[in-house]
Amino acid sequence: MNLPNKLTLLRVILIPIFALFLLWQFTKWNILIALLIFAAASLTDMLDGQIARKRNLITDFGKFLDPLADKALVMAALVAFVELGWCSSVPVMIILFREFMVSALRLVVKSDNGIVVPAGWFGKIKTAFTMLSLIAILLLRGIEALGAELPFIYQISAALVWISAALTAGSGLQYLKAYWKAIDPNK
Repeated sequence: MNLPNKLTLLRVILIPIFALFLLWQFTKWNILIALLIFAAASLTDMLDGQIARKRNLITDFGKFLDPLADKALVMAALVAFVELGWCSSVPVMIILFREFMVSALRLVVKSDNGIVVPAGWFGKIKTAFTMLSLIAILLLRGIEALGAELPFIYQISAALVWISAALTAGSGLQYLKAYWKAIDPNK
């Protein structure tokens, strides 16, 4: 197994550990520990792709697991945020729908045409913004858990998640437009 695939696998392993620290309050430092785990997992997302492209280490395993690991990490955080009351479930549902739609679209396009649907620039911006937003929310909530009073923390958290949902929806529409012919209902 090459280094990029090991980094992707590490991200998958970090997801339940992240969730454990975020949802079970062992100490007042739990959220900040969860933040560090999430940040490390997010960093592996950036590194695995760069290393794979630079060293020509792109594998089918990596093409399969990398996007799955990304989605699982973000969804674990967002679902936990809903459970903790940090954001509404509506933007999370929008994000979930887009991820399912794009995954299904990729399957159809690949099976019908043999075309691999690459991540578009909008999708990359969406992913970067969402990861940074989740890190910011975890940081704010971690500081709050240590006793600091942060006004408007729910509003800030909600706004970041809603912006992520809007970018996610826009990215999904970009994919849908680009590959509409593959699922054209008139075919």
